[in-house]
Amino acid sequence: MTDITKEAMMPPRSFLSQDAIQLFYRLLAAFLICAVLAVLSDSFLSLGNILNVLRQASLTFFIASGLTLVVLTAGLDLSVGANVALSACIAGTVIHKTGSPALGILTGLACGGIVGLLNGIMVTALRIPSFIATYGMLWVLNGLTYWYMAGETLHGFPAGFRQIGSGYLFGLPIPVYLLLVFLGIGTLFAQRTIWGQEIYAIGANPVAARLSGIPVARRLLLVYAVSGIMAGLASIIFLSRLNSAEADIGESLTLPAIAAVLIGGTSLFGGVGTVFGTFIGALILTLVLNGMNLLSVSANWQPLVTGIIVILAVWLDMKTRRRAQ
Repeated sequence: MTDITKEAMMPPRSFLSQDAIQLFYRLLAAFLICAVLAVLSDSFLSLGNILNVLRQASLTFFIASGLTLVVLTAGLDLSVGANVALSACIAGTVIHKTGSPALGILTGLACGGIVGLLNGIMVTALRIPSFIATYGMLWVLNGLTYWYMAGETLHGFPAGFRQIGSGYLFGLPIPVYLLLVFLGIGTLFAQRTIWGQEIYAIGANPVAARLSGIPVARRLLLVYAVSGIMAGLASIIFLSRLNSAEADIGESLTLPAIAAVLIGGTSLFGGVGTVFGTFIGALILTLVLNGMNLLSVSANWQPLVTGIIVILAVWLDMKTRRRAQ
């Protein structure tokens, strides 16, 4: 194995230490946001609001965690929000037709995974840039979902199913427990498995990764499929939480998911970032949006603020990367 292939196989130590430093600053930013909101709003530190923040952050995290793996390979998945909408509508239909939440959950996960796999095929077999492939898929999924629903809304799901998104266990929302489970799985997969290290290597240098024997196409198929499955999981949580499904359920989900990934420190250029960082990014974004709601900031300003945060995150990523080089 040549020196260049060895370098591609191993995640750069300087980047890992840089990840730790950036993670510290992001945790500090989250703490400062909490401190400011606690001063400005009497209801911020209420138990109900804190649980609401954790629940909202978990919903963003489910979509963003799979997207993190895609971005680590220097790719992008713009179809995650539309994937959530289609998966939720199909899963909701299955639950209504069969009366089986388990079958609906499996259908939602399968639908999300198939969409992700199709994205991976377009990127690897057809060699379409991920931005274009998933942007096209976004419109395809939107068209399918609106045609499938035909203006109808599904609602009224079984009480047991609704516990997934709305229930509590020992005082904590059930989505928070799911967040902890998938946060642990995602972190262990990315940091402690050979497949995870290969994903970092592909993002750092795809040519060197291929020369070192890493099956780049298969790993890319894996990360896009995982991104789709996590979108399918998010669709189940949303379906359970809202107790309804309609065609536009995912229109506002893609940008916050991308924002959480970038705020969490994952580089758009690939090879740098962590799933835990994405959790912190989802938490920071949720705190900002929650703060605007508590301070009665118009909802029209929230997409603007989210967009500015994304631009700042990308700018900081580029600046940090240049400094590292």
